[in-house]
Amino acid sequence: MTFATRITTAGHQSVTVMSRTLAITDWVSRYLGLWWTAADVGPGRTPTGPVIRADVDVEQHAALGARVLAGRPDEVTYATAPMLIIRDATGLVTATQPDDGLSYAWDPAAGRMRIVGADETAVATATARLAREVVRGRLLSDGWRILHASAVTRPNDGATLLTLGNKGAGKTTTGFLLARTGLHLLANDRVFARLDGEVVRVLPWPSAAAIGFGLLDALGWYEPVRARARAGGRMHPTQKQKVTDALLAGDRTPLWTTSGAELKPQFFPDQLESWLGLTLATEGHVVGILFPEIVPGAAPALTTAARGVSDADFFGSATENRYPDVFGLLPAETSTKALVGHLAQLPYRTLTMNHDPGASTAVLLEAVRSVVP
Repeated sequence: MTFATRITTAGHQSVTVMSRTLAITDWVSRYLGLWWTAADVGPGRTPTGPVIRADVDVEQHAALGARVLAGRPDEVTYATAPMLIIRDATGLVTATQPDDGLSYAWDPAAGRMRIVGADETAVATATARLAREVVRGRLLSDGWRILHASAVTRPNDGATLLTLGNKGAGKTTTGFLLARTGLHLLANDRVFARLDGEVVRVLPWPSAAAIGFGLLDALGWYEPVRARARAGGRMHPTQKQKVTDALLAGDRTPLWTTSGAELKPQFFPDQLESWLGLTLATEGHVVGILFPEIVPGAAPALTTAARGVSDADFFGSATENRYPDVFGLLPAETSTKALVGHLAQLPYRTLTMNHDPGASTAVLLEAVRSVVP
């Protein structure tokens, strides 16, 4: 029996995922189906548009891997693991990741991708990632761009506030603090944006949400999350075992890699709702922009700093180094000039926050009132 799930965005782009394993299509629905939408495809119905067929199949994984190794493969790092790739004259892309037990075949002319591997979780994770990449490519071809931003949306009319800033400025913190006040969370790290006439529409970028121990503790979420984990709740598989061990032990000390990156708990999108009590949004239109800066020890306050939107606030091929476009799913990048120009006309506020969530939320709500009509 084959199971099929169709993932569709509010931007009307979609991909169908098919598998002999229900857990794989369920995983894709869980990962993508709250910020986008997921619907079962009935038996006997022929899917339209791009299709990903994903299965646990050791023999096919070995066969595709052997095909790659028999050629002259290029090697890249994809999702932190080595990937070997060959391309033939017809455009067919075949790839394998021996360390992860995964192999892929993408036929761009037919819009069909095959993903096979030895482990159910590995196949499901790769399938959700590639389903998102397929839709991402179609959205970018339709004029959408990706901003490095968090976003919250007013539930009654979709009015959306973007939060922009440099790394560590407080984009994610701002999104979560405002989502706790009754606004809906549309994005915690990046968001699709497109200028439609005089309106900037926004769509969420589905992903696991990374929340550091310090922020979890400050927001009162650490102990509820720890209780869920101790009761057997499984967090996203990208979460490092050191993080899981610290959470189970009740150790709130932040963890760091040797390169200085913080290791954080990783949440499925649905866990933001069921574990943390937030509500997710599927689309909105931008009415204002916040530019926060976290300054430990400073009193939270509105400021008068000058700040605008620039190309540095967008994600592109130069900044997307974890998932290089090995399958050729993404179009050539287009100018952001018109979108940047319109965003520059919207009201904005700059502000300083600290590590006190109550005081920071108060100044955030003051900023919201000053920019949202």
